[in-house]
Amino acid sequence: MKLSLGFSPCPNDTFIFYAMLHGKVDTEGLEFEVLMADVEELNQKAFAKALDITKLSYHAFAYLLHDYVLLDAGSALGNNCGPLLIAKQQLTVAELEQAHIAIPGKYTTANFLFRLAYPSLADGQEMLFSDIESAVLQNKVDAGLIIHENRFTYQEKGLVKIRDMGEYWEDTYQMPIPLGGIVAQRNLALEVQQKINRVLKRSVVYAQENPSETLPYVSQFAQEMDTTVMQQHIQLYVNQYTRDLGEKGKAAVRTLFKVAEEKNIIPKFNGNIFTNE
Repeated sequence: MKLSLGFSPCPNDTFIFYAMLHGKVDTEGLEFEVLMADVEELNQKAFAKALDITKLSYHAFAYLLHDYVLLDAGSALGNNCGPLLIAKQQLTVAELEQAHIAIPGKYTTANFLFRLAYPSLADGQEMLFSDIESAVLQNKVDAGLIIHENRFTYQEKGLVKIRDMGEYWEDTYQMPIPLGGIVAQRNLALEVQQKINRVLKRSVVYAQENPSETLPYVSQFAQEMDTTVMQQHIQLYVNQYTRDLGEKGKAAVRTLFKVAEEKNIIPKFNGNIFTNE
């Protein structure tokens, strides 16, 4: 059975999908046709129901609960790994209210957390995540919301952190931060959804047990080619929740959706969120 699969070129994604795409684990007869794209492009593909399986932002998933179901394996979720609001200098809230701020996409979880932390600010300017640092440095915008590898490189480029959105979330809700997950279309048979989850979990485990083997594949697509940065990225976003969300991970996801419902961002959803629920 061949399924379309979307994920980003970021190190944590290429790391976890390496084994299942290179014949290193049992795929139980599944084959995958890969689309690699920026996470906001993947969010838009999910809105169009263009992929059988895809990485997407939890913010986007909140709008797509009727169409997709969340796998237990593959999530980017954890502590001290949230998006950062950065600029050339410290800015007050009053200054931010007058500022032009770049965001990595309307439906990214980064933007969701940003809107929660700064409800008085105007909508940010959407931009490819990898262009945000340069836009700030070149004064195209006054501040930027950075994700992925950029959180490891902004300081050496002379930029400063205004606020950590992850710290805001963890301090406010006492939960790990649900950033992105892997979902499958609800119209796939339950046994297929569960098979996909098993295959992905094997792939995650293989990568964690054989990290050096994944390096050439990860390096091929990484925006930041420095090996240390790639390893830091993987260690931050691939953890116990990536193997299996578990009860704590699922509670964090439910909390995000509950907050979104309470703030009238999404309609209430009463169905199952998780494929094994």
